[in-house]
Amino acid sequence: MKRFLKASIIPLGVSAFVVLMWVLLRGVDIPVLMPSGQVADSQRKLLIFTVILSLVVIIPVFVILTVFALRYREGGKADYKPEWDGSAKLEALWWGIPIVIIGILSVVTWQTSHSLDPYKPIASDKKPLEVQVVALQWKWLFLYPEYEVATVNELPLPVDRPVHFSLAADAPMSAFWIPALGSQIYSMNGMDSQLNLIANKTGEYKGYNTNINGEGYAKMTFTAKVMPEVDFTSWTLTAPEKAMKAGDMIDESTYKMLAKPSVISEPQTYHLMDKNLYNTIVMKYMGHGQSSAATSDSHDMSTMDHSQMEAM
Repeated sequence: MKRFLKASIIPLGVSAFVVLMWVLLRGVDIPVLMPSGQVADSQRKLLIFTVILSLVVIIPVFVILTVFALRYREGGKADYKPEWDGSAKLEALWWGIPIVIIGILSVVTWQTSHSLDPYKPIASDKKPLEVQVVALQWKWLFLYPEYEVATVNELPLPVDRPVHFSLAADAPMSAFWIPALGSQIYSMNGMDSQLNLIANKTGEYKGYNTNINGEGYAKMTFTAKVMPEVDFTSWTLTAPEKAMKAGDMIDESTYKMLAKPSVISEPQTYHLMDKNLYNTIVMKYMGHGQSSAATSDSHDMSTMDHSQMEAM
């Protein structure tokens, strides 16, 4: 009876842990594990593969630890072997398996990392949507120059169409991340980062700044609203006109007011009056002096003024 109870300790413990996790996590929204985009889905598969492969080592280690603790405790029935100093078979086992696992993980991670390069365009028969992202203090500005519209803390997107993001910052460095859609990438002063994503399901998904950058950091969130293509087209046709009628227009002068440190309570939509606004923002930190002098579409990093970044 005692042997039966001892043998049942580990399976019962594992079962209790699984049940506890199921009770605690049921109904909880975990976008990383329930992705709605092609990139995030590939990252989820890599995460699951890594966890399963790691369990090949972790589970035997804890099982052996428990067996040893019981078998070699005071009063245990194990043979006393004070002269036993090693075993080639055991050494090969506990060194060989981790080496093989690390080798497999290295190959899989290297391949996946290159296939999910954020700068790599996503294959599709649809033209990518161009969205320019500016991290402000403490809000996100999204520019759609093709449609002459801009939004703050709201990111309308069409479903099943690739999106090419250009990202920069006009504030301390931030990190742009939509967990349900995939890859996090940094946005920095004078830098033109790139990111390619695609949403495969309609819905509203939270986006975050994952880089602590001041007192308003926790509220620097936005909502990615993924909608059918026809609804997105309708939005691009009506939003600029509505914003203009409401007097919500943005160009370089009105942008300077928006860029001041603040937290907004509701998303805003603007009629984009200056299609070159993103380049103007990027070029402010490129060592060309004042922003008004910046008219080039080129983002040559060799001329970047690093002194301003170091001063942050």
